[in-house]
Amino acid sequence: MNKLAVKRTKQRSAGKPDIEMGKRIRLRRVEQRISQAELGQKLGVSFQQVQKYEKGVNRVGAARLQQIATALDVPVTFFYDGDGKSREVESLLFLDSAFSLRLLRAYSKIKDQTVQRQLVSLMESIAAED
Repeated sequence: MNKLAVKRTKQRSAGKPDIEMGKRIRLRRVEQRISQAELGQKLGVSFQQVQKYEKGVNRVGAARLQQIATALDVPVTFFYDGDGKSREVESLLFLDSAFSLRLLRAYSKIKDQTVQRQLVSLMESIAAED
């Protein structure tokens, strides 16, 4: 392969912005309780392709991003920094693990605000010890 071909390949490969966008796609998909297979059906791609988008292995083109935004019921700007919600999105990126999502769902089911406050205090104390 000549140098020009190598240069083109590197320019088109997925990078950090693609990984961040993938995290946001996954965040919203999990939030909506949609499986990768279901999202893939809505987009006309396989669940493996959705996995690649979410991991940042494959880049998401503009038209595909619009399809994803429509399927996940958010504006396209949701997937970019500086949309006014970036702090909210970044604070929710911890939902990338199933355990974190379980924790948040269990917490949201607690109706007593006193118990919620006590739980948060307990978690903060545990975190401070580390």
